[in-house]
Amino acid sequence: MTLAARLAIPGRLDVEVDAEPGDVIALVGPNGAGKSSFVHALAGLQHAEGSALLGGRDLLALAPQEREVGVVFQDQRLFPHLSALDNVAFGPRSRGEPKHSARAAARTWLERLGVAELADRKPAQLSGGQAQRVAIARALVTDPDLLLLDEPFTGLDVGVAATLRIELGKHLADFRGITLLVTHDALDALTLATTVVVLDSGRVAQVGTPAEVAAQPLTEHVARLVGLNVLRDGDRLRAFSPAAVTVSRHAPADSARNRWHGVVRGAAPHGDAIRLQVTGERDLIADVTPAASRELALVPGQEVWLSVKETAVTTYDARADAASD
Repeated sequence: MTLAARLAIPGRLDVEVDAEPGDVIALVGPNGAGKSSFVHALAGLQHAEGSALLGGRDLLALAPQEREVGVVFQDQRLFPHLSALDNVAFGPRSRGEPKHSARAAARTWLERLGVAELADRKPAQLSGGQAQRVAIARALVTDPDLLLLDEPFTGLDVGVAATLRIELGKHLADFRGITLLVTHDALDALTLATTVVVLDSGRVAQVGTPAEVAAQPLTEHVARLVGLNVLRDGDRLRAFSPAAVTVSRHAPADSARNRWHGVVRGAAPHGDAIRLQVTGERDLIADVTPAASRELALVPGQEVWLSVKETAVTTYDARADAASD
């Protein structure tokens, strides 16, 4: 069952997405790019113009409850008065399935997601990770043709999110439908998705496999997500790793083209390094050793010079159509 969605919200969104069974499409982009608006329109929670053909049926012509769509939100949106079991059973029951079989299917999915022992608990008695597992079970129990995941790991503890990401990945690998995943996390896109669609200002800026998009990001937002610096030079983009950046307190003695003056705005551990956020002539990120950070007193507010060797810079075409050639 294929998806051919052409959705528009005047002044906000004009996006086309095509998908095949088994595809996991990650929608990435800055806040306000249209990611959530797109999936909410598919779910029937947001009005949009155009069409969304799922297996030949236009979802936009159907009421939300008539669409074969499962939805998981970042805030779970579980029914507070129902137990975890009955939250999951709600979908089959609303489709006319008998209570006994609906609850049996719900229990099976709770077991698959590792929370069967919590079946009798109300949402208020669940942790964030437990509630999100219940929400995912509720979305999958009806065997939807389209699964919409709107930032499902946001707000969860890092360890909980990592475990849930692995569990979800296992289920998506066997999922026969199509999945659209809205995320701000490069790890989600790189580990769960088969295709990445980059949205910017309500339009598609780039489409490719996770590896292709990570190697040659066409927007600064995605470049930051995957940990690269990207500079636009006409119709060309120039990318380089934060590890390739040299940081000093004074202007480099040579006349190298790739040097910029700026101010440290943030510094945080990143693996074995300290990652600096620097604003100025260019907004850049640079990785330095903890020893260098102490020696140079690289604290917020400190003026610095950044430089990078030309041999460390990769140059490629800035056009989205060229990246997919």
